[in-house]
Amino acid sequence: MAEFRTEKDSLGEVQVPADVLWGAQTQRAVNNFTVSGQPMPPPFIQAVVQVKRAAAQANTSLGLLAPELRDAICEACEHLLKGEFADQFPVDRYQTGSGTSTNMNVNEVIAAIARQQGVEVHPNDHVNMSQSSNDVIPTAIHLSSVLALKDRLLPALSRLRGMIYGREAELNSQVKTGRTHLMDAMPITLGQELRTWREQIAAAENRLEKAMEELAALPQGGTAVGTGVNAASEFSGQFVKFLKQNTGFAFRSLEHKFVGQSAVDGPVAVSAQLRGVAVVLAKIANDLRWMNSGPIHGLAEISLPALQPGSSIMPGKVNPVIPEAVAMVSTQVMGLDAAVAMAGQSGNFQLNVMLPLVGANLLDMTTLLANASSLLAEKCISGFTVNADNLAAGVGRNPVLVTALNPEIGYALASEIAKEAYRSGRPVIDVAEERSGLSRERLEQLMDPLKLTRGGLS
Repeated sequence: MAEFRTEKDSLGEVQVPADVLWGAQTQRAVNNFTVSGQPMPPPFIQAVVQVKRAAAQANTSLGLLAPELRDAICEACEHLLKGEFADQFPVDRYQTGSGTSTNMNVNEVIAAIARQQGVEVHPNDHVNMSQSSNDVIPTAIHLSSVLALKDRLLPALSRLRGMIYGREAELNSQVKTGRTHLMDAMPITLGQELRTWREQIAAAENRLEKAMEELAALPQGGTAVGTGVNAASEFSGQFVKFLKQNTGFAFRSLEHKFVGQSAVDGPVAVSAQLRGVAVVLAKIANDLRWMNSGPIHGLAEISLPALQPGSSIMPGKVNPVIPEAVAMVSTQVMGLDAAVAMAGQSGNFQLNVMLPLVGANLLDMTTLLANASSLLAEKCISGFTVNADNLAAGVGRNPVLVTALNPEIGYALASEIAKEAYRSGRPVIDVAEERSGLSRERLEQLMDPLKLTRGGLS
């Protein structure tokens, strides 16, 4: 068999490997964009495939595409949505700014699969009917991000939040030293600390859902510049009708489609909320690292599960590897968000020309955060143990407990008691008994650590 076959496009002939499904325009992109070796993420390709399927259904409903061509295109799309032929999408993510190469890659592969079934489908005239790369790729950015958020990240965050809630209830009476500026402060419960994480996650989920709602408005039907040229006026309405049926998500047509093609403000907003999730996960990861620190000369408030040896030279050392991995994920996501924001500035007149970067980064961010959330839930939150003796000893030695005496003896005397307790290393209650004029019973009542976690005045 021949190693190559000859394909032809508007620029002339191209040699294409004989055993691939793509055609001339994909091959030109493979030849030209030898940049990263990273193709567009599979969920992005599947989003483009979803666009092609809904477009074929819409075109047939408007009498523009023969039913047999629609059926062939839809059958090919079904194969691709099942994950078949996944190796037929090699175009580098650093390509033409409109994503035309990826759009044509999908068009060519769908047409080739249809031809294998005996139906002559043209990649431009049929698969790309009523479309342009300039509305397909922005629509695919919206679609792939919404589906990734709905199917991956939001469920992962929900599981993490639920895992924290379970541990929170268990630890509501476990008192520990609070910290501000990394210095000892008034006592809190471990349950209160965990609830803070849970509330942060819930708020981040809410912000993501609001941003996702904005992405539900799709620019498909704007074709080349936003005017809708070469698409029937009813096309966009029919397109979103079929897309809703196919995906189960309430997508709608963007009224002024120029906005979704010349700008990527909605994706930039989602990126910012993904960065916000990264900030939340970083805070949780760093709190866990500090609480686990030691075990002799750190805080040693909790012990994270021992997952692997921590050193190639120090026997017995175990490190907080999952929080460290999560912290790296958070850092990477923040960098990807910065790139998306910069890409958002590249909307020159009627088209943003960094669309593949935006689409790929959003999916990378979503995947990283979903995986990191799952790791935190399964390998940290579910299994950490509490070093209750260390917590109790730390709370009992904490001179800051004298703060509870301020209403009865005043700040100045309380400060002197705290300083003496620090200086002498004695329990603060012993020093207070000598200096405050209050009885031991009253001091124990005022300085009860668990009561102090409930707030208010004693």
